[in-house]
Amino acid sequence: MLFAAPQPVSRKPPVQRPTSWWLSMLRRRAERMYDEALDLSQPIPWESEAERQAAIAFFNAAFRAEESGLTQAHALADEVSAWDPELGECLRLYGDEEGWHRELLTKFLAHIGGEVRPMGRVTGTFYRLYGRAERVETIVLTNLMFETIGSTTYRLALREARYPAVRQMLTILTRDESFHVPLNVHFLREALKRSPPSMRLKLRAIYTTLFAALLGSAAASRRRALAFDRIPFRVLAGAYAEHLGRLFVHESDLDFAPPELLLRLFGHSRRALASSDDPSAVSVLSAEAAVDRERVVVTALGGARDA
Repeated sequence: MLFAAPQPVSRKPPVQRPTSWWLSMLRRRAERMYDEALDLSQPIPWESEAERQAAIAFFNAAFRAEESGLTQAHALADEVSAWDPELGECLRLYGDEEGWHRELLTKFLAHIGGEVRPMGRVTGTFYRLYGRAERVETIVLTNLMFETIGSTTYRLALREARYPAVRQMLTILTRDESFHVPLNVHFLREALKRSPPSMRLKLRAIYTTLFAALLGSAAASRRRALAFDRIPFRVLAGAYAEHLGRLFVHESDLDFAPPELLLRLFGHSRRALASSDDPSAVSVLSAEAAVDRERVVVTALGGARDA
């Protein structure tokens, strides 16, 4: 049922940019990346110790995501540079941004009395499997889906973020993911150009399996982080389904179809996502709007207040 053939839907061809455009944008972002600093001058008045511990768990998960992105991007940069130097430099600069996030999260965790902790069973399993991926297209597809649920989680968490330092940290992560997600779509397009046709079926199976697993991961994260982000399971999993679905419905040339059954479990469908006027988070327009960090307006999901 999960692998049912996709039904045709009407979709506009996505706007695309060459690698040289992405490289120029990444270089521009790198020039001022380290100018920004967290304001950690005031202690956070947590409502309870449970809320603080949940915040530590939440930002530990964010740290692991950034660390993984850094490691994989720099490893791929070395490999990809052999056949596309510009794309290789894009990967390296992207990894540098992930590394900067890791530095900020390390400082933030220390500020809230936390530290980088060993990964839990579910998170550890995800990243061990991710680390075993060897082909460029498999690594990029997996990272793209991780980036998408990260962006979705941060934007949802902004709805309930009451403390200035927390809002600043979430805003930085959300803002930069607005650029990273469409950037990773470009990485995937370039990787697929060199991918043999025999890999397509395997990649579709990976996409569908990971789609289901990431929706399930929302339940595991609720045990650790709910007291902090206050996102109910169904809201989080439903947002994952929507944005992981829209990810490829709007980027139709990539030829991945979100599992209709899972979409319908959370009130969505391929056709509805394709016909929505809501701009795709993976679009080039989203990336263009997010190039200059100081000019980005970050909004929470669900009609919450601006950040």
